[in-house]
Amino acid sequence: MRELPHWHTASARGPREYNADAVAAYAAAGGRGIVFALADGVGDHPNAAHAARTAASAAARTPVDQGAVGAVLAAQRAVLALGGPGDCVLVVAVQSGEGYGIAWVGDARAYAWDGYTVRQVTKDHTLAQYFRDHDQPVTPRMEHVVTTSVRTAGAHEIGTATVTTGGLLLTSDGVHKTLSGPAMLDILGMPDGAATELVRTAISRGGSDNATAIVVDPPGAEVTTEKFRVAA
Repeated sequence: MRELPHWHTASARGPREYNADAVAAYAAAGGRGIVFALADGVGDHPNAAHAARTAASAAARTPVDQGAVGAVLAAQRAVLALGGPGDCVLVVAVQSGEGYGIAWVGDARAYAWDGYTVRQVTKDHTLAQYFRDHDQPVTPRMEHVVTTSVRTAGAHEIGTATVTTGGLLLTSDGVHKTLSGPAMLDILGMPDGAATELVRTAISRGGSDNATAIVVDPPGAEVTTEKFRVAA
């Protein structure tokens, strides 16, 4: 059985009426690794929260050998089976070799974290990012309009990446649209308390959404508050 990583998570409702973020992690007994999932419901409504919980649970329970894309597709089947209007975005990390396979839809993010640097490995599926990619002007509203979601994404639209550093940070937009890269990096230097502090700081700095983070520490990392830098 593969040794499981040290990880911790935190979530806060913030100024919203409901916390529509959800996280899940699952390692099958005697299995080959662990699956992490973070979902962010679309809207401030119980249906959004239910969709996020359903998606995160279904993704995390996907066998490791089906990979990260398989986990997103399992989440999609589970959300569609609900039959209601609820929807969410999702990022999944599946332990693979010395690192993780990543898959996502929408604007939930994954960062590689090696104890000294943090690097975003996902690319937001938003209208703003689409316009940037085509060298067109972007308005603030576009940052909040996702172009893929768990309910609507085709298999070919699911984003994929690989993390080989051994450590991870998964966030909902309530964290990463409030905190800069350097701010997140400083907080990641707090052993065991990083996820809680990321969420607390995002809310205290005026975050207008639910805020959720999963921090997976790199094996054997010397986590201190010095010698950090943000990788391009």
